[in-house]
Amino acid sequence: MNKSAISLSRITKSFGSTQVLKEISLDVMPGEVLVLIGASGSGKSTVLRIMSGLEHADGGEIWVNDVPLHDSKRSREICGHVGMVFQQFNLFPHKTALGNVTLALIKAQKMPESEANKRGMAALERVGLAERANHYPAQLSGGQQQRVAIARALAVEPKIMFFDEATSALDPELVGEVMEVMRSLARDGMTMVVVTHEMGFARKTADRVVFMDQGIIAEQGSPEQLFVNPQNPRTQQFLSRVLEH
Repeated sequence: MNKSAISLSRITKSFGSTQVLKEISLDVMPGEVLVLIGASGSGKSTVLRIMSGLEHADGGEIWVNDVPLHDSKRSREICGHVGMVFQQFNLFPHKTALGNVTLALIKAQKMPESEANKRGMAALERVGLAERANHYPAQLSGGQQQRVAIARALAVEPKIMFFDEATSALDPELVGEVMEVMRSLARDGMTMVVVTHEMGFARKTADRVVFMDQGIIAEQGSPEQLFVNPQNPRTQQFLSRVLEH
């Protein structure tokens, strides 16, 4: 049995002739907030998608909550263990906030509607949107729509939450409200893996920051170590560029 919530061992992945991940090994502990940073194309979103079962690795082993994702016969067991929040909110325009949150519970988990509504309201409460339950996506700001998407992921009661650039489609003034929800989940002890360009979030909320460069983990450590005293020249270069903006 594996003590880590997530364990990657020598993961490789190519798209066509481009090798995107080169033997990545990484463990995420229960309750840890791990933030992946790096330039576009460094492989960080691919790592996240492999961890969440959305993408298959070409080689290596992936364990998530003791489910071997590298075993295609067992990879379906991951359903319900993980919640995923993307850059795009992917809400159904013809369903209310509550309807979007309860859809998977009713359709996929065959939960009675009354029970799904109860759980959906609790999830909306958690992201500060209970009073918007009957609003449609078009009546909500981008930040509110992303918080509905987070509530939808939380409603299945996952043990691990994945966030892939969850704020990059938002106007700058709406980023804060989504980040605050993510910080509150971190404070509650949720295991989280976050790909983000928001260095402030990485600095304040991460337990560990992993810097990826051209398909490898170039450096990792506490936010303190990585932001204050990066060792790898590539990390130094990336951070000086990003923090200038």
